[in-house]
Amino acid sequence: MAKVGNRQGKILVCQECKEENYVTEKNVKKTTDRLELNKYCNRCQKHTVHKEKK
Repeated sequence: MAKVGNRQGKILVCQECKEENYVTEKNVKKTTDRLELNKYCNRCQKHTVHKEKK
């Protein structure tokens, strides 16, 4: 039987062009605030801040 965990899939959105570029997982019990990472955006052609989608 599969174990039920605390990890959920989250979508990261570029803050400049609003494109959904990345899918990642996070532990929702340990990390209660939203993810905010610097990632490369193909549309902007540079590194930008990506935040977790609502």
